[in-house]
Amino acid sequence: MEIQKLNVKQIEEFIRGIGIKEYPTYIPMLIKDRRQSIKKMGNNLQEKYNKHNDEYNRVLGLWEIEKELFRNGYNIIAGIDEAGRGPLAGPVVAAAVILPENMFVEGINDSKKISKAKRESIFKIIKEEALGVGVGIVDNETIDKINILNATKLAMVNAIKDLTIPPQYLLIDALELSDIYIKQKGIIGGDSKSISIAAASIVAKVTRDSLMEEYDGEYPQFKFGVHKGYGTAEHYERIKKYGITPIHRKSFLKNIGDVNEDQQLYKG
Repeated sequence: MEIQKLNVKQIEEFIRGIGIKEYPTYIPMLIKDRRQSIKKMGNNLQEKYNKHNDEYNRVLGLWEIEKELFRNGYNIIAGIDEAGRGPLAGPVVAAAVILPENMFVEGINDSKKISKAKRESIFKIIKEEALGVGVGIVDNETIDKINILNATKLAMVNAIKDLTIPPQYLLIDALELSDIYIKQKGIIGGDSKSISIAAASIVAKVTRDSLMEEYDGEYPQFKFGVHKGYGTAEHYERIKKYGITPIHRKSFLKNIGDVNEDQQLYKG
């Protein structure tokens, strides 16, 4: 393609039709063009390509733990993470995700570090392209009975059991599971170090947030769709004003003054 023979509009249209991997072929031509508007276009493409390349290398780095396991003969690796250990209400949700080797997902990270829109976009990609996705949900009543740590582990076990293919190795954020006889490794801060755990953190977070948004429709006074059950100042005020719902964790409310744990606000 002879850039010099095309006008600005034609070049813009051409660039819209090429993929980012083709940018390096055309960037030098654009930057060398005598027209300033075309030079600027080339510099903009270079900036976009550099950002993409940086992101590609970041995501590639998230595969390092899995690659070591692949080299040791483990081909089906599940990342495990949870969402909802800290809230005053709602379930704890765990996810187990098995990704195909070297899958690239732009923007994937610890779910807490990315926006709601980005989480939901990546969630869809994971659901479509992952080799396996399992989810485990443990409700607030069980949390009150067995405590949040045991409930989290139970949710993780249930997520693993929900997988359609059995994993050979588990990478778990911060925890180890004594009642699952699969080789495993607990990694502190794993959702920022392992792509499989990062994927699980996103699935768990999006799944739990969706559940809390449904509860928002049942108990609109509590604004569960906004704070997702976490102990915000507004949430505490609403507990004091309205009492508690059937989805509140009573064991988490023992130190809150002026709250009657036997008072429940039912739908209707």
